[in-house]
Order: sequence, then structure tokens, then C-alpha cells
Amino acid sequence: MKKSNPLETRVKSKIREIPDFPKPGINFYDITTLLADGEIFTEIINHFAKRFEDQKIDKIIGIESRGFIFAAAIASKMSIGFIPVRKPGKLPYKVEKVDYDLEYGSDSLEIHQDALEKGSRVVIVDDVLATGGTAKATCELVSKLGANIVEVTFLSELSFLKGRQKIQDYSVYTLISYS
Repeated sequence: MKKSNPLETRVKSKIREIPDFPKPGINFYDITTLLADGEIFTEIINHFAKRFEDQKIDKIIGIESRGFIFAAAIASKMSIGFIPVRKPGKLPYKVEKVDYDLEYGSDSLEIHQDALEKGSRVVIVDDVLATGGTAKATCELVSKLGANIVEVTFLSELSFLKGRQKIQDYSVYTLISYS
């Protein structure tokens, strides 16, 4: 088992756990309390940016919607571009689309067709790795455009949902994990 470090401990202490939300039996990990703390938020962004500083990353991909918060800040810190992956109908130009299955249904994600150059090196960022469906779909979109995925990065992971298995072909990093 991975040993906890001080940043992980502080991050977990800033996340509010809400039982029985959005329905009974579910524990929701609310990051709004973490985002409200500018010092820890800055430290998280610096931590992620440092991971990639020597890897020649071209773009940071953010998954709607909370992934945007972290991805845009990391991209800004690294002085590189941010690319949003969105739900259908939110992007104004020509898009690539992928449909994927959820636990109870299906969904779709889109990216602009001209968002990435073939061979570009990218990092995909989201707030949480749960069942892995959204992350896998995003990897498919990015691959369709010919970009190279350096890493798929998350603030947190709900490891008991085994989402990492769906993206096992990629390098995956999470700052904190709930088991």
C-alpha cells in the first residue's frame, strides 16, 4: 500500500465527505471546501505542474466539468494550452464524438476536431477516477486526433470502483485515494 505524504493528508483533510448524497448509500467527496482554500489549491496545482515540467507536454486536456478547474490551472502554471472535453452540444465548432456506457445508461463526450496536432504530447486531467468510463472515453477522443497521452491524472480515486482497469493501457496518477 502506498504511504501517505503530507500533501495527501492535507488534501484529504480539506475534502468534505457527505453521506447519502446524491442517494442513500453513496458517500460524496465534496471538493468545494478544498477549492475554497487558496493555499492548498495552489500547492496542488504546483504539485501537478512539477510532475510534467521535464516531459515536454504540449496541451492539458480537462474533462467537464470539475476537471476544467484543475486542468486550466495546471495549463496556466505551465504556460501551455488547455483543451476542454465537453458534453454534446457545448462546443461551437466541428467535433469528434465518442459514446460510452455508464453504470445506468450511456453518455457522450466531444472535442474540437482541430484541438490537437498529431503527435502532440498531452495530459488528461479530471477531479476523480471512479468507474473509469469518462476517462476511457476521453482517451479514445484524444487518440482519434492522433495525440500521445503522457498521463491521465486525477486529484482523487475511488479505488474500490476499479476504474483504473478501464484505462490500464495508460500511465495513471492520482494524488489521493479512497478505498
